[in-house]
Amino acid sequence: MFVWRPLAVLTGTLLLMACSSKPPLPPFTASGYIADQGVVRIWRKDNSDDDTIRMLTAFSPRQKGATTTSDYRWQGEQLISIEMTILSQPSEHVKVRFDDHGELSFMQREVDGQKQQLSNDQIALYQYQASQMKATSEALRTGRVVLRQGRWHSNGTVTTCEGETIEPNLDSAALSHIANRQRHSSMDVSIAWLEAPEGSQLLLVANQDFCSWQPKPAKF
Repeated sequence: MFVWRPLAVLTGTLLLMACSSKPPLPPFTASGYIADQGVVRIWRKDNSDDDTIRMLTAFSPRQKGATTTSDYRWQGEQLISIEMTILSQPSEHVKVRFDDHGELSFMQREVDGQKQQLSNDQIALYQYQASQMKATSEALRTGRVVLRQGRWHSNGTVTTCEGETIEPNLDSAALSHIANRQRHSSMDVSIAWLEAPEGSQLLLVANQDFCSWQPKPAKF
């Protein structure tokens, strides 16, 4: 099975771009990769009309820990906002906004209803993470690494969040893992996987309905 690492993907994609040409990318894309500590899913929309980019990421830890979602927005090359939610107990919510010149205009961290200020180092870290995630997203998009999600059925097919019924090309280890999770669930489990020219990679299996909150292109 192939495993995507951000820096490796970026380097490989740049080499690929130098050797071949591909059709234009759609404005809305979904991708992802396996990180050291978990799985990252990325939804991105590039709006050429107003030169904006919006990107939503979801980090799901491999072991214990809370899922973290991050909503990034750019105007041209300028990062204009970050909104992060850590689904812990209690949950943590962070909002950071920047003006047209890239200067900080608003910041707030809220934990269990209590509002707190952020340090300059924390804000700098969030900005760095945003730039790294954007670069990784661009590499994955160019490399045609596509995220798919949907409900698994006992006959080996998946009803995707887009309403298609397909049979993902997953290896025997992935299929065995899905089957094991399905045996312990009273309903069809959800799966998330990647499709790329190099093959397919299972990312997540869970009881929750991924499609209930997956972004829709028209509303994103």
